[in-house]
Amino acid sequence: MYILSVGLNHKTAPIEVREKFSFSETEEEKAHQTLQQEKSILENVILSTCNRTEITAVVDQIHTGKYYLKRFLADWFNIGLEEASSYLFFHEEEAAVKHLYEVACGLDSLVLGETQILGQVKHAFAVAQEAGTTGTILNQLFREAVHFAKNMHHQTKINENAVSVSYAAVEIAKNIYTELNDKTVLLIGAGKMSELAMQNLAGSGVRELVLINRTTEKAELLANQFTARVGRFEDMHMELLHADIVLVSTSAENYLLCEADIEPICSKRNSPLLIIDIALPRNVDPKINQLQGVYLYDLDDLEGVISANTEERRQIVEETKRAIAAEADLFFEWERQLGVVPLIRELREQALTIQETTMQSLENKLPGLTEREYTMIGKHMKSIINQMLKQPILEVKEMTGKPNSHDQIETFKAIFDLSGNHQLKQQEHKKELNEVKK
Repeated sequence: MYILSVGLNHKTAPIEVREKFSFSETEEEKAHQTLQQEKSILENVILSTCNRTEITAVVDQIHTGKYYLKRFLADWFNIGLEEASSYLFFHEEEAAVKHLYEVACGLDSLVLGETQILGQVKHAFAVAQEAGTTGTILNQLFREAVHFAKNMHHQTKINENAVSVSYAAVEIAKNIYTELNDKTVLLIGAGKMSELAMQNLAGSGVRELVLINRTTEKAELLANQFTARVGRFEDMHMELLHADIVLVSTSAENYLLCEADIEPICSKRNSPLLIIDIALPRNVDPKINQLQGVYLYDLDDLEGVISANTEERRQIVEETKRAIAAEADLFFEWERQLGVVPLIRELREQALTIQETTMQSLENKLPGLTEREYTMIGKHMKSIINQMLKQPILEVKEMTGKPNSHDQIETFKAIFDLSGNHQLKQQEHKKELNEVKK
């Protein structure tokens, strides 16, 4: 059993790539269950946010697990495997565990130390549990990561004065206009990002805040907190005509604003229009930036504003990383104490050694096989082994959490003739293999 993480984020892929790999909320549970059916995948949690899509998985083999994780992402988003691979990062075992802790703490975020990601990690874990794709290993890992991140936020205060994406968007508006007290700001969307933006805008003295959302009731609840005016979604184009700054953040999967929508509005305006799109997938067609009098910014454009505010927290980051290294050690100590990890590895090595012995015997008995035929038979045989072992591995892993785990594990060992000492078994099988070769 091995822990792997794979994905892409604002460090490895630009926004036009990240939005291609974004899971919608409606397909999250199905995605977990689909991935769980892949060979080699024993457990999985999928995290998808505005700046990252990544999977934490327990696999039976590292090489095979990597392949099927990559293939799942490529197939799900209908992207070529080679193209998808060029943007993906991989972390194995200790590095994968440390990465999850860093993500939960906000150390890997565009906004260093932000707390929103912790809620997103908790949500991803909850969805995976509901989908039935977590077990002993990931349940422990995610619970510990969330608990640790909460404590570190409390102890280090790294989240205090952290620049949010919404804050950065408002700072861009201030840099362009200097003063906002004579400006009308239109917010499209009534989610968390818009709420944070309204908090920042409310203290900036803007002339008018206008909020529109597909669900009017949700917009009214948020608008009442900041004395903003609620516009009708169907009147969006009219509101755009009178706005100076437009901040867009919705869960729409297609562009809400296109070049054809904005171009006729521009001809009727006497002042420039600033549009800041902080959604992923993007809500605004990037072609709009080519129009005269329109200035369009997206998530990637905010990075410069955000990075200027992070230097003072570097020392806290180093302190947190040292604590994460200690937590990772504790996690693997816990995993070793499960007692089944050596058994699982012995089971796999036993099966693969038997396959190797059988392949050698086959080569001796059928010397006329071509190299291609021999390779194909080997691959099919290994595939059969992987499929046959997947369920037993899942079952013995779950036995550790049961009251009579010791008796059940002993029965498992007896069924598969496991000693718990996979190195000794390896030596015995190597002797057998040498006999076949003679």
